[in-house]
Parts: sequence; structure tokens; C-alpha cells
Amino acid sequence: MLESNFWQNKTKSHKIIKEKKLYEDLIHSYKKSTQQIKDLDDLYKLAIDEKNSEIQNEVYQNLKELRTVVKKNEIKCFLSNELDSLDCYLEIHAGAGGTESQDWADMLRKMYIKWSDNKGFKYEIVSEHAGDEAGIKSSTIKIEGDYIFGWLKKESGIHRLVRISPFDSGARRHTSFASVWIYPAIDENINIEILEKDLRIDTYRSSGAGGQHVNTTDSAVRITHIPTKIVVQCQNERSQHKNKETCMNMLRARLYDYEIKKKQKENQSNEATKSEIGWGHQIRSYVLQPYRLVKDNRTNHESSNPDKILNGDIDEFLEESIYQIK
Repeated sequence: MLESNFWQNKTKSHKIIKEKKLYEDLIHSYKKSTQQIKDLDDLYKLAIDEKNSEIQNEVYQNLKELRTVVKKNEIKCFLSNELDSLDCYLEIHAGAGGTESQDWADMLRKMYIKWSDNKGFKYEIVSEHAGDEAGIKSSTIKIEGDYIFGWLKKESGIHRLVRISPFDSGARRHTSFASVWIYPAIDENINIEILEKDLRIDTYRSSGAGGQHVNTTDSAVRITHIPTKIVVQCQNERSQHKNKETCMNMLRARLYDYEIKKKQKENQSNEATKSEIGWGHQIRSYVLQPYRLVKDNRTNHESSNPDKILNGDIDEFLEESIYQIK
């Protein structure tokens, strides 16, 4: 930051300032927590000497609050990968099953949006295709905030719902599937070569309902990267140029993620899982009938309160997945 030309590259300087703030906040919180522990220890000893149970209870309560702060900092230390601090793109796709799966995809979309709202993160619906009768066929959302990709990267996979269908007049139990895929929103300093000849660019009219999230003009853009068959689309801007620019940023993120997985020899298994949104591939099950349980099949973490989870309170599942990152 002391270099004379530091501010000439706004993208690079913004990234460095953001990283600096993250580290400074972490160090400041650590020092503050250390001092609080010392102060509480002194206060507790004084309360013991004076046999003051009221102050002892106050110390216990302060320790609980301090533990929450320390745990948040511990999680940030686990999110030390170079991509973890980045924003992310979140894609949701309904599985086979028509209205049932499309409604489930919409429930997942609302869950992640509520989680973002609860955290004070900013989100933007980039592209969305409504279901035939209810819900959505697909949705792409960009979420911005501290450590977003690190928080959500383990959410990629198939999510399974079991419930009494509100669309079944016979009130029978149905199983629905939807896929969630998370990609880092990489910055311009990461060089991803994209050749014009490898792209097919289509424009189309949005199929969304309009309003504040998507438009209904012919400015929507879909870009297909022919070699990898990766498809990205954007329809939230009224300018075709801006939609194309957003698509290119998403494509760069997808290609970067693709190459990372390829280098880690994980791409083949990931694409095999991604090929079928159905039985045997789910990472998490949300059961509303005949009992109520949300269970992650990778961490074995469970919650008997699916309403809370579907209302965006998913931190317990995210934290468990972060602690088990190899």
C-alpha cells in the first residue's frame, strides 16, 4: 500500500484493502477477547472472595457471549484458502419431477436469501426461470460479503426434500430433488483465457415475472463455452451489454472452478454426481413427513427443526462442513 502506484489499479487496491481489513479485524478481535478473558477471570476471583453469586452469574453469561465471538474467529481461521474471502455465484436447478421439484428449488432459493439477509450480506438475482405452475426451474444468485465463498462452498450437491405434497389432492408423501452449485466470483487479476471462437452467444426474452429482479425485454444473454459445455446466462439488466459483461464474469468464475477441480482430479467425480439430480447423490436431506429432521450425509450433523433451517438459519450445518474441510 505504500507503493506510489498503489491506487492506479482500483481492482487490485480494493482487494488488498479488503484483505487488510479482514486480517486487522481478526487480530483486533483476538486481542480484545484475550483481554476480556483476563478481566472476567479477575472479576470471577473477586466474586468468589466476596461470595457474590449475582456477579458470578454475570461472568458466566459474559463467557457464553465471548465463546460465540471466539468461535466466529476460529471459523475465519479455517477459511484460509485464497478463494474463501471472495463473493460467490449460487446456482439452483430443479430436478426431475415437475412442479414438486420446482417448488423445492424455490424453497432452497428462499433459504439462502434469508441466510444472506440474516448475515447482512448483499445478494442479486442474476438469472431466473419460473416453474410451469409454481416455484422455479433454475436461479443464479450472486452473493457479496466477507468469506461468502468459504461459507457456502460445501453446499454444492443434491438437496433432497421429503414431505406431504401441497400439490397432491391425495395428500401423499413425495420426494423431491434440487441441485445447488457454488462458484467463486474471481477478480480480474486471475487470468482465464477465453477464446471468441469457443463461445456461442444467444440473446432471448426473459421468462421471469419481471419486477425488481429480472426484466422482460430481449436483452437477456446466454453464453455457451463450447469446449466445456458450460452455460451461463444473465437477465437482470435492461442493457444487453451489461448482461453480456455479467455473463463473461460468471463464465470466468465457472472456468476457473472447472480448472481447479481438474487439477485436483475431482472434476470427473463431481460431474458424475452432477449428471443426475436424484436418488443416491444427495448431500443433505430435509424430511418434513413422517418425522421432522434435516440431516447432512457428509458430516452426519442433524437438526430436528427443519422450519428453522428452511428459514435461513443454516449456520450449524455450514460450520460443521467448514470444520471437516480437509
